[in-house]
Amino acid sequence: MMSRKRWLALIAAAMLFVASVAISLVSSPAVDVDEWVGTGTSYKQTIVETGTDFGKSIAILELSGVIQDTGSAPSLLNTGVYHHRDFLKQLEKAGKDPNIAGIILQVNTPGGGVLESAEIHKQVEEIVQDSEKPVYVSMGNMAASGGYYISAPATKIYAHPQTITGSIGVIMQSIDISGLAENLGIEFNTFKSGPYKDILSQTREVTDEEEDILQTLVDEMYDEFVRVIVDGRGMSETEVRELADGRIYTGSQAVATGLVDELGGLDDVIESMKEDLGADYNVIRYEHSLGLYDFFSMSTNRFLSPSYELQSIERLLNQSNTPTLQYLYAE
Repeated sequence: MMSRKRWLALIAAAMLFVASVAISLVSSPAVDVDEWVGTGTSYKQTIVETGTDFGKSIAILELSGVIQDTGSAPSLLNTGVYHHRDFLKQLEKAGKDPNIAGIILQVNTPGGGVLESAEIHKQVEEIVQDSEKPVYVSMGNMAASGGYYISAPATKIYAHPQTITGSIGVIMQSIDISGLAENLGIEFNTFKSGPYKDILSQTREVTDEEEDILQTLVDEMYDEFVRVIVDGRGMSETEVRELADGRIYTGSQAVATGLVDELGGLDDVIESMKEDLGADYNVIRYEHSLGLYDFFSMSTNRFLSPSYELQSIERLLNQSNTPTLQYLYAE
């Protein structure tokens, strides 16, 4: 039989569910024009600016935070965190939706993983080339490294004068704790199938041969970064390599170098896209919707799982610290 504590938890969860239904019915905004289910998460399209021409809309998608695939879906506790798979889902929908005339990407990121950045870049490139929809980038405080990588294929790039962008390059880092371990009298025993199986191990220094191997990987990804800018911005490889030494640029400097098209904020980007489209369309924003399922699921887990906090700590401890190739300005 269920304990009294479990019964009380179930009753509490049920009451929260009923309350969430009432709140949803009362506070659900009338500006929602569509809602769909992404990768286990609900999303909605919210009108942020009403136009005079009907039939189509301009969609705003926000990318904020480090570009990395955490594998988790948004919840009530972390809706402000970037979720890679869900952003790709939104981008795909906007690209295929015949009712979307143009897309604006609000980018505010120091960059992130090489693979994740490449996945976003590919989708933006396909939208511009295949659907022939304009994709404008509105850079926020920062759109550096991977943030610029995903912006390169866009139709137009806008930045604030104070935006930090650039940082074009690749980085891979690791920590060597062998000296500290030796001082503490700690010894490491490693059994491996090949001489490079423990490359970038934290327990020893990197050998000259390993440095050559790793530098080859970095150089290959760097060449790809250069190619992306050459193709996306119509610049020569020589021009790009002169700019792509890892330094950062302000928005004003980026305009002067040709990395950014114009200075301006989101309102300027919206106005520019409307002028280029020749229509005053509605402007909508794709965003996460805190649906009843999200609320009930979180509430149930919270009350029925006695090790909820411990599970969160366990997920944090189990995150991989393996060095990876990154288009990243700063950790």
